[in-house]
Amino acid sequence: MAGQVQALRRRIRTVRSTKKIAKAQELVATSRIARAQERVAAAKPYSEAITQVLTALASNASVDNPLLVPRERVRRAGVLLITSDRGLAGAYNANAIRTCEQLISRLRADGKDVALYVIGRKGVGYYRFRNRPIAASWTGFSERPSFEDARRVGESLLEAFVAGADDGEGHHGPDGIQGVDELHIVGTRFQSLMTQVAEPHFLAPMQVEDREREPGLRAAYEFEPEAEELLDALLPKYLNTRIYAALLDSAASESASRRRAMKSASDNADDLLKRYTREMNSARQAAITQEISEIVGGANALAAAGSDV
Repeated sequence: MAGQVQALRRRIRTVRSTKKIAKAQELVATSRIARAQERVAAAKPYSEAITQVLTALASNASVDNPLLVPRERVRRAGVLLITSDRGLAGAYNANAIRTCEQLISRLRADGKDVALYVIGRKGVGYYRFRNRPIAASWTGFSERPSFEDARRVGESLLEAFVAGADDGEGHHGPDGIQGVDELHIVGTRFQSLMTQVAEPHFLAPMQVEDREREPGLRAAYEFEPEAEELLDALLPKYLNTRIYAALLDSAASESASRRRAMKSASDNADDLLKRYTREMNSARQAAITQEISEIVGGANALAAAGSDV
């Protein structure tokens, strides 16, 4: 009985320690959710403004930029997956990886090769453990991404996309670099504190939104420099903006998923503490009862021995 009590006490200490860690992680994640939502809201006006400018440029210029012209034949597709650098985030990474795998399966079913680009240590570890090739990877900023991080990712993807323009059947083209003909991104969209959805999105060639115009005369634009030159300068920024928006949304989703997972872990720790405490009290009571029984039994034995004398 004494050994069982000691074992239960060790379990209780372990669960209490785990609960403290889970509670601390929950509080940290809660504080980061608010900041992440503020960053998403702050980046939205810029994203909308650059979309409006590109819509005006594309509708007033002859479109021949590689980022706007679909390839005649898509041989290779690039897929950018956004995961987290740390664990303890519930099903956040599993859902993102599963969505990425579904997208890769669809692309391969269409006869396309796939080049995989991964953000986050969890995604990198998943594919390296399975000996799956990764074209490029980035880590260390999943919870607090900056626009500079998005720019570095965007430059690599843009370089691969431009290199794919001269690729042919079975060869890499004059530049000797194997590129891609289209780009996809898999991130997690933040809907609420309880709901985050992993989704794939088409990234390039870009499909610039053509919003409905108000009735009446169409606005006339004058561009300085020329519209084609502006497109060449703004389209890479638009690509980086799309990646940055996906990183911010995924960061908010990661914190929300970690908060929910740590809240569940903390609640489970409370349940375990109650159960182990009851078991320990029962074991102590059984031990006390046994000791009393042994004392009474010994006293009765001594009394019986004395009466015999």
